[in-house]
Amino acid sequence: MVFREIQRAWETFQQGGAASDAVRPGVVASWHRSRQHQIAVSRAEAPVISEGELHRRRQQNMRLLAAARPAMEDARSWLAGANSMLILTDASATILETEGDARAVDIGHQVKLQKGGVWHEAGIGTNAIGTALIAGQPVQIHAAEHFCAAVQRWTCAAAPVRHPEDGGVIGTVDISGSTDTFNPQNLAHAVTLAHHIEGVIGRRIAGEHDRVLRHFLNKRSLWLSEEIVAFSRSGRLIYSTDNSLREIARRNAAVLDDGRLAPLRDADPAQWARRVAECLPGASLEIVSDGGEEIGGVLVLHAPRATKAAARRHPADPPPLAFDALIGESAALREARETARRMAGSGLPVLLEGETGVGKEVFARAIHGARAPCGPFVPVNCGGLPRDLIASEIYGYEKGAFTGADSAGRQGKVEAADGGVLCLDEIGEMPLELQSYLLRVLEDGVVYRIGSHAGRAVDLRLISMTNRDLAQEVAAGRFRRDLYYRIAALRLRVPPLRERGDDVLLLWDHAARNAALRAGRGPARLTPAAEAALVAYAWPGNVRELRNLVDMLHATLSHDVVDVDDLPPELTSAQAGAAPEGMAKLRTVEEAAIIAAVEACGGNLSKAAKKLGIARSTLYVRLEAMPGHRVKAN
Repeated sequence: MVFREIQRAWETFQQGGAASDAVRPGVVASWHRSRQHQIAVSRAEAPVISEGELHRRRQQNMRLLAAARPAMEDARSWLAGANSMLILTDASATILETEGDARAVDIGHQVKLQKGGVWHEAGIGTNAIGTALIAGQPVQIHAAEHFCAAVQRWTCAAAPVRHPEDGGVIGTVDISGSTDTFNPQNLAHAVTLAHHIEGVIGRRIAGEHDRVLRHFLNKRSLWLSEEIVAFSRSGRLIYSTDNSLREIARRNAAVLDDGRLAPLRDADPAQWARRVAECLPGASLEIVSDGGEEIGGVLVLHAPRATKAAARRHPADPPPLAFDALIGESAALREARETARRMAGSGLPVLLEGETGVGKEVFARAIHGARAPCGPFVPVNCGGLPRDLIASEIYGYEKGAFTGADSAGRQGKVEAADGGVLCLDEIGEMPLELQSYLLRVLEDGVVYRIGSHAGRAVDLRLISMTNRDLAQEVAAGRFRRDLYYRIAALRLRVPPLRERGDDVLLLWDHAARNAALRAGRGPARLTPAAEAALVAYAWPGNVRELRNLVDMLHATLSHDVVDVDDLPPELTSAQAGAAPEGMAKLRTVEEAAIIAAVEACGGNLSKAAKKLGIARSTLYVRLEAMPGHRVKAN
């Protein structure tokens, strides 16, 4: 009865009359909008976009399509024989995918209820897809509630799909079928499917954010002197500091908008670098990809180039590091630290060698800070710069030197380091054609900007860092022999963490205090079993890997005591073959040795630690873990 009343109301409305109370207000409002769009009641089908345009829109909505794929595949079975189909559209009401009963899919082509069909109200009048997008809420349109007569053979229920981050509508899920298959539960099914798709997208975004953060954490030591933000695929900020936000606002306040980098919102990743260059001159971008798809990136706000007169140390620069900042009491670390201390006073070029993540830059900063006044410390990652930009970044350029150059030219890193230290990381990655230029700068003390014939005198110290065997690179013809002898006047190997024994526990304590301050909580402590796991682990990522582990645990754990079960599997596998009895015996022997040493030294922990060959702080940790603290200490 109600549906016949709606049919009569629709006829009356089309003849210029007012709709009766039998018609829902939302439907009446849509009818009025359809009339304003001058939709002909006799319109027989929806508009259809070209195959090329459909392909483009599907590419733009790959995340939505991937999240909906399981539901679309399931629709083949649960809609089979129901004369209905499941439809997925984008935010413009364009159908991206259909699935379901073959009869319904076939009949849908008659009104262009098919891939490429555009079902917004401005094209086909009142319908569940277009009306749900306008209303921003789930809508069911049945029979004569449709504005166009040709579509009144259908009943449709659509629910918007919203982006998990900002709640914006990114598409709809619609269940459509013939009017004789009307099911009031279809709207609830559509809402459930929309929420499911939102959940799938949300979990994927969370995973992508985690991968971007891990990329940032793995490489943050390269940007210690720069302000940095990490951002997602949509330009939303994942990591930032108050200083970095203030610096962005100072350079261009329009860049930040509601927690996003506005120029990157909805932009193709291929345009990110250009857009950043346009709105934030002097900044650089590192894109993070996963499986060939760009999922976010890191924006580095390089400090403005100073003039030669101002290139000396600025009071606002980070304070120089002292050698005490090189944490560790192992024999390997003590030897490297004392060697670096002696090298610092020579003024000669230093080559720091060691695996990735061992802390070569901390050594470099300590060498730099040993002289007073120390001047600026200017780090350059030769492996992190695009090949076509490395020359201009290191040596600078004059105005008009190349397309896209700043109109005023730009000072390079060599000039910025005048009076201080130029630190070249991954120097083995420097292209051969630029190595001769660097050699000339080091020998003559003069740098020529790209495009300039006028030299600028510079007085700097060079510290180079590499994880390669440069002698082998020289033998292979990939590194100049004369430059190698020039930069390697002094060589220092920084030991990997696996050679530093209990230093891992000292480094844990230091990193835990810093991570706790950032997280606003107490530092996490290790159980004896967790300590043993950390000391036994080989640490292929060295100090950087340990620091990342500390940050991850402080960000994710709700408790303050870290046990073996809290550690990643790769850390505990080193002890997987050790029987519990063997571990217990090892702990008993260790405790006995500690008790004997402390008692032999009359309770003097400093002497006992020296006798045991461990740090005093490590001895404290061991004593804290011993049941009943069975020793008396002075």
